[in-house]
Amino acid sequence: MKIVYCIASVYNPGGMERVLLNKVRYLVARGGYEISVVTTDQGGRPPFYTFPPEVKMVDLDVNYTHDNGGNPLKKIAGYLRRRRLHKERLNAFLMQEKADITVSLYPSESSFIPSLRDGSRKVLELHYCKFFRLQYGRSGLLGLADRFRTWQDGRIVRRFDRFVVLTREDAGYWGALPNLEVIPNAALAFPEVRRTPESRRVMAVGRLDYQKGFDRLLNAWALLPEALRAQWRLDIFGQGEWREMLEKQIASLGIGASARLAGATRAVFEEYGKSAFLVMSSHYEGFPMVMIEAMGCGLPVVSFACLCGPRDIIEDGKNGLLVEEGDVEGLAAAMQKLMEDDALRAKMSARALEVTQIYSEENVMKQWENLFKTLSL
Repeated sequence: MKIVYCIASVYNPGGMERVLLNKVRYLVARGGYEISVVTTDQGGRPPFYTFPPEVKMVDLDVNYTHDNGGNPLKKIAGYLRRRRLHKERLNAFLMQEKADITVSLYPSESSFIPSLRDGSRKVLELHYCKFFRLQYGRSGLLGLADRFRTWQDGRIVRRFDRFVVLTREDAGYWGALPNLEVIPNAALAFPEVRRTPESRRVMAVGRLDYQKGFDRLLNAWALLPEALRAQWRLDIFGQGEWREMLEKQIASLGIGASARLAGATRAVFEEYGKSAFLVMSSHYEGFPMVMIEAMGCGLPVVSFACLCGPRDIIEDGKNGLLVEEGDVEGLAAAMQKLMEDDALRAKMSARALEVTQIYSEENVMKQWENLFKTLSL
């Protein structure tokens, strides 16, 4: 079976990129699958993660990001021009490839891909929640555009042969669509992690941008008692456009002795092993892979109850702590609760490990294989 995955790029160490890598590795190892990964904005950069040599990596050289930061009218004109180019090049590739299934990970082709007549069945895989465009709370023309695009999303998703979301919570927001399926991300058979139970480190992982809300996390960290911060430290792993802003925030809050931006890491499982718990301060998620990975390594999680994912994964008070979305003082209080109670952390750590059974790779990938087989009949 030939499967084509479409994604903007794979040069960043993001969760979506890692989930895609895990899926194609599994399918290649299973045998009987020919996999292609098609990007638009790779720009000649190597993938951050190493994909199996059997996977065909193709970049369409569309480069939507080249219009970022310019005049709004020029940006719109540039986007429309690049989308036409994108459609032409993707259509040419699919006509040549003769794939059985084409999966869009919700980049720009989602608006036109169902209209391509290459013969493949089209699947849309959403790694965000339905309301991700509204999380900025913008007003005026930008807010109107966000609301329009959210409405437009509701029309786009109906045109696919299958529309896959990651959580039951998000499925409820979309309503009773006939093509809707819920398939979560998988908790892999993780490498053996040597835990450091006495660790006094709090860990956060993600791109340094608005979505991950690390500015809120730093504000919460600054609210902790100074004596407690002196015994603990916060390491934020990731890279992105907010790095300079967050560095300045650390300095202005006077928390540089206990909080730092640790950069991106290729050894994230080793870092889980060195940590006491994970904290997530996101404005929105789809299905936070970092949360699953950390819990699979025995880390409890403190998280905002943002849309979507945390409510599906965390049992509040059992394997982690949920905090009302945006409650920075509540996030600080939840972190303090875990930092001051070794027995509670140990109890939650044991419960956190159960995610490896609930979201096992075998169970999750069986759902994907069943979907592919059903569509190819």
